[in-house]
Amino acid sequence: MPLSLNQRIRRLVERLSELTWWRERASIAVEDWTFDGEPIAMGAAWPRRDGTVVFAAEAEVPEDWPLEETRLILDLGGESLVTLDGGDGKPVRFGLDPYHGEFPLRTHRVSIRAESVARKPFGQPVRDPHLSAARIAWIDWPVHRLHLLVRQVVEAAYTLGEHEVVPHMLDAAETALRSLDWPSDSANYTARIAPSQEQQKIWELPEAKPDPEGLDDRARASVTAAHDRLASTLAGLKDRYPQQGKILLTGHAHIDLAWLWPYDETRRKVRRTFSTALSLIEASPDFIFNQSTAAYYAQLEEDDPALLDAIRKQVAAGRWETIGGMWVEPDTNMPTGESLVRQVLYGQRYFEKQFGVRHKVCWLPDCFGFSGALPQILRQAGIEHFFTIKVNWSETNKFPLDLFWWEGIDGSKVLVHTFDNPMEGYNGFVRPDCLTPTWTNFRGKTDHGETLLAVGYGDGGGGVTPEMVERELQLRNFPAIPAARWGRVETFFERAKAGEPAHGYPVWSGEIYLELHRATLTTQADVKKLHRHAERALITAETLSSLAALMGGPQPVNLEPAWRLVLKNEFHDILPGSGVAETARDARNELGSVVRLAGAAQRAGMATIERGLPKGKIETALMVANPSATPRPLDLTLADGRHLSTPEIVPALGVTVVDLDALEAAPGLVVMANRLENAHLRAVIGADGTIASLIHKKSGREALAERGNQLWVYPADKPRDWDAWDIDEDYAKRGEELTDVRSMDIVEASAHRGQIRVVKTWRHSTITQTYMLTANAKRLDIRTQIDWHDRRALIRTRNPVAVRAREATFECALGVVKRATHQNTSWEQAQFEVPGHRFCDLSEPGFGVALLNDAKYGHSAKGNVLGLSLVRGPVWPDPLADEGRHDFTYSLYPHEGDWHDGGVREEAEWLNQPPVSAVTTGLEAHSASLVAFEGIPAALSALKPAENGDGLILRVYEPAGRRGDFSFALPKGWAASGAVNLMEERIERDGAHALLPFELRSWRLARR
Repeated sequence: MPLSLNQRIRRLVERLSELTWWRERASIAVEDWTFDGEPIAMGAAWPRRDGTVVFAAEAEVPEDWPLEETRLILDLGGESLVTLDGGDGKPVRFGLDPYHGEFPLRTHRVSIRAESVARKPFGQPVRDPHLSAARIAWIDWPVHRLHLLVRQVVEAAYTLGEHEVVPHMLDAAETALRSLDWPSDSANYTARIAPSQEQQKIWELPEAKPDPEGLDDRARASVTAAHDRLASTLAGLKDRYPQQGKILLTGHAHIDLAWLWPYDETRRKVRRTFSTALSLIEASPDFIFNQSTAAYYAQLEEDDPALLDAIRKQVAAGRWETIGGMWVEPDTNMPTGESLVRQVLYGQRYFEKQFGVRHKVCWLPDCFGFSGALPQILRQAGIEHFFTIKVNWSETNKFPLDLFWWEGIDGSKVLVHTFDNPMEGYNGFVRPDCLTPTWTNFRGKTDHGETLLAVGYGDGGGGVTPEMVERELQLRNFPAIPAARWGRVETFFERAKAGEPAHGYPVWSGEIYLELHRATLTTQADVKKLHRHAERALITAETLSSLAALMGGPQPVNLEPAWRLVLKNEFHDILPGSGVAETARDARNELGSVVRLAGAAQRAGMATIERGLPKGKIETALMVANPSATPRPLDLTLADGRHLSTPEIVPALGVTVVDLDALEAAPGLVVMANRLENAHLRAVIGADGTIASLIHKKSGREALAERGNQLWVYPADKPRDWDAWDIDEDYAKRGEELTDVRSMDIVEASAHRGQIRVVKTWRHSTITQTYMLTANAKRLDIRTQIDWHDRRALIRTRNPVAVRAREATFECALGVVKRATHQNTSWEQAQFEVPGHRFCDLSEPGFGVALLNDAKYGHSAKGNVLGLSLVRGPVWPDPLADEGRHDFTYSLYPHEGDWHDGGVREEAEWLNQPPVSAVTTGLEAHSASLVAFEGIPAALSALKPAENGDGLILRVYEPAGRRGDFSFALPKGWAASGAVNLMEERIERDGAHALLPFELRSWRLARR
């Protein structure tokens, strides 16, 4: 009776398993190990498991064993960097992990040294590590090759299913195994198979022969003949059933800069993984490896310069493809546009310095959605192509494209490719059942006949295995499956661009929103606030020192070292808050150091500015610098804690000096037990601590449709997967509004500022909110202090506003994105939590209300309710994420006109970066703008020292989607020497003095 195809495959798998136990012809134990210099027995537990430990031993290969067939097999109990020194002056290194445990030997005598950690690749602790395996094995290569070949036949048969070639392939494999002249001697046979899982289930095994024999020459010859006959048959079937589809394989090791392990462990992962990749390049003439992230190569300068030198040689040879052009693989939802600029500026400059190359491919396989500002930033840095895979993770709507042009908010385009590999995504395998589904899932095949596939163990590093390289060679002669060859990623994109059909590739316009991992906009809120503060502090420090230079001061100090720390902590598992506690701790420490350094740089800039100001007789002079491109009211807090809110205006990108003792508050501030009022706003605070009324006086409009600043806790914030990453769509089905007020008090009632403090509690946590209105403010600030001690709960503010609009506006990098407030389609329903920077706004013709913030990113705007996520309490991978004190401010800002005409961006900018001030003496009254913008309103991205030589770089962007003339005036002695790209190289452009919608432009400023 004939068997079904599945029955035949199962039978083949069973028969194939027999070969496993004859793969090693012989083996000898490696003994006499030391652990941190002290003896340790084989099988013994580690004496300690904290930190890095060192194993060492000596081994000798029998002289009659051919080295090319000999392998060192190790399992030391954790991940390791293994160094093999044969005494020939050419030590080699390999990474040891669960997927890389066999290592070739170059000499018959070898010293073994391993730097080990009691961890698995994904950071899991090995709680009881042992020295488990250490032997030298003589591999029976004919057995190994046949076993692998038949395995690939099995995998191909599974994935090809009912394809008519499958019976022929099974016939050939069955014939190969039946043809073997296999040993059957009981003593040797039972000893060989004793370690198998099946035998280990037996009640009592017979005593095993200690050194069972391997195959004799006749049996080995039958294995070789079977392999060759099977390979020949497969090649013949390939002629009859040609390979379908084309895949460019890129060897890869995704290494998360910090995730389920701290950064110090990543430094070790990099050395282990890179050493393994180099060994494969040296062993195979065809293999090509790619690795992104300038920061990894920079750390090798410190950790292992010799390894970096070896990589540099392979880069020059075209075998190692540095890729990406960025400092790290960052989150792109939360960084400012200028931070993303610095990612490519410092990344491209580093790659060019170290390897003589600039990159044309942005490599971001694992990020959680992509800002619509990215295409323009990439193009201005010379990057034309973009690779990701995470878009395939969207859980509601399948992203419809996989080879397409991505059009950014300004109209810039990059060519994008993503593949859909169901077998570990960007950590793919070289296997028929990985290749075929990837090709099948490639929807762009009608336009282009090749897809990309990244292979190699990743996230925790490790990369490609020798077996993957061997598999690629065997699969060249397989029928029906896709043709897969090693290649360069940049080559793939160049071929795709050259092969674009006449009708063109499809276009995706605007942001790429990931319908998953929405909680990464909120988790580890203190890291997010520090990051916001750090990037803004650096931009301000550069601006102040550049203003000082424009006044005649020296060339500003380059702050790239501090920027590198900010960029590092924008990595897509650090800034999103999806790492272990150690990752957040390190980020807090590093970002805090940047804030301090930038603060010192700001003070130095102000001191230089002071030296250039006119001298006079004001004894208590208040010097105020405005680092933004918009004039500001004088509204700031002094170093001694006093707040000033006066009618004086500080010019854009300029400095004002006033007599501090003569300043008077703007008139009209009223502070009562439940009311704050000035010339612009009247806010009434209800007995429940919410905003009962918020009147915009100029228009006479009530800004709220219901009570504002409703605080809601959602104790069912328990996602089905990815605790720190996700907010499930049903979180709001159970919500508790906090209406029980413990206290409500006036805490300040000066002429400059009024404050009413409200204290509420929820279970084990305390929420203290202070409503603040200054004398000249047009917004109501809500300073919030949360002492958070609860798990698996989310706290949000909800603000029903008296505005009706079908779209809300959210700030993003270099502009805004508009999203539907209705839920007509599944795409709109999926956007229940979305990214936004400093504001979201709901406007109808003539009036609107904005919700501003200085530290948050997770927004919602459905119907007329503006929402903001404040704090969460996930338990994995950090059981105490967000535990403790949080201090931040958000604001309600009613305005006339739409968001742009109403000055929403400017108001949000002032909330995030108040004017910078210093109290001094001996100056005269003064007010001047040092860079005066003219024409269409523009936002400042940066005013910074040039990377090469003297001079400054001025960078602005159009923030609202408008177009028009734009120019700027500089102080005497300075001139614009021409427009430049993000690499600060001269470019020509039509309309030299103009800005297009959401355009980013840069100029070099030089002394005359």
